Amino acid sequence: MRHSGQMSEQHPWHRYVAIGDSFTEGIGDPEPRVPGGHRGWADRVAEVLDAQSEDFAYANLAIRGRLLQQILDEQVEPALELRPDLITISAGGNDIIRPGTDPDEVAGRLEGGIARLRSEGATVVLFNGPDIGETPVLRRIRGKVAIYNENLHYIAKKHDAIVADMWALRELADPRMWAPDRLHFSPTGHHTIARMVLDALGVENELEPYQPEPLPAKPWRQARIDDIVWAREYFGPWILRRIRRTSSGDGITPKRPRPERVDPSTGSAG
Repeated sequence: MRHSGQMSEQHPWHRYVAIGDSFTEGIGDPEPRVPGGHRGWADRVAEVLDAQSEDFAYANLAIRGRLLQQILDEQVEPALELRPDLITISAGGNDIIRPGTDPDEVAGRLEGGIARLRSEGATVVLFNGPDIGETPVLRRIRGKVAIYNENLHYIAKKHDAIVADMWALRELADPRMWAPDRLHFSPTGHHTIARMVLDALGVENELEPYQPEPLPAKPWRQARIDDIVWAREYFGPWILRRIRRTSSGDGITPKRPRPERVDPSTGSAG
């Protein structure tokens, strides 16, 4: 379904493929009307691009829980087979949060994937990590994220890729940007990230900027209760998966394996 009120064509891309992990799959942004049941920033970006072109298609090969090497091995070549002229890749985050990983080594492996994605001329958008200094779960690895990000800026410059700068997106310090699991982004977070990606691409859009009301003060006792509930419902199962060497993505297939149009009114394939 197309809409007579859509904007005139304002960008050069006709086939967009997104690859990565839960971040790109859209976890934290539930929407039962879209493929896979999660919308996310990539769907939101695709909706805007679709509304500005009469010849546009979008695929999303991202799967939750995937480590960098799995993304490189399982998604890079299938993405290129779809002949995209725009590719987004967010990878390495699940590696960085694991104890003992070396951000320089992870970035070194990622560079090979970026070189391959750029080899056929597509525009490549590369995500760095957000500043998680105020995030209760992840603040201890802030230094690793910063080192990884510096490597990614070098990779982007070397291979003429675009950086979607999550570190500079200071709005993400607001707890309302995060889902209840404190590891993924909320619908508000995904919306804000989509707006940032479109800005990085130089695409005009009508996505509203985040203008939050001040957060009410939370009593100390309620904060501790919230932490206990979070540990039981989210952190415990995450640790258990690490011990069992299982993944939240086991048995999951890509939500949009083939390039299709997107209906901006619902975010669904059309």
